[in-house]
Amino acid sequence: QPMKVQERINRVSVEASFFKKLSPMENLLYGARLYGLNAGDARRQVVEILTRLGLEKRSIYSPMEEMSRGMQQKVAIARALLSRPELLLLDEPTTGLDPRSKREVQAVVREMREQYGTTIILTTHDMNEAETLCDRIAIMNSGKIIALDTPAGLKAMVSPQDGRTPTLEDVFLELTGEKLVKPEEEEP
Repeated sequence: QPMKVQERINRVSVEASFFKKLSPMENLLYGARLYGLNAGDARRQVVEILTRLGLEKRSIYSPMEEMSRGMQQKVAIARALLSRPELLLLDEPTTGLDPRSKREVQAVVREMREQYGTTIILTTHDMNEAETLCDRIAIMNSGKIIALDTPAGLKAMVSPQDGRTPTLEDVFLELTGEKLVKPEEEEP
């Protein structure tokens, strides 16, 4: 049964590994074959997903070693999406991406969730990204969940400061007991 479970799960981590001499197309077709996907369908999906993620057609066929880290991260995301997993684990998926690429990735992740009903577990230090992508957020401190709620529910746990609505960053700082120290307040 472990193989059946593995077929339904995929992940994206900060450090994705590829055959650097091969193109994104070749790497993803290899991955598709491992997942038992039809080669013709996989080829169409690869082009569709990589194009949605902002890769130009010529980049799809260029060696991975010629691509920036951000572009390689997009290929890693495409590889995970190719199998249309029921559960997608995303570990800092937009680290190293420029703002446009980050938005493209977030749009595709939302689309996966809405179109295919994919359950997504996201680990991130980017509170704005968590709020953009997540229905529910768990705040962790020292390996323990200290709060779990919707973004609005978490914000309601913290009093407004300076007349402004709290952000998720404010919530994190208050719930973990962490304080941001301004440079002039630091002790020598």
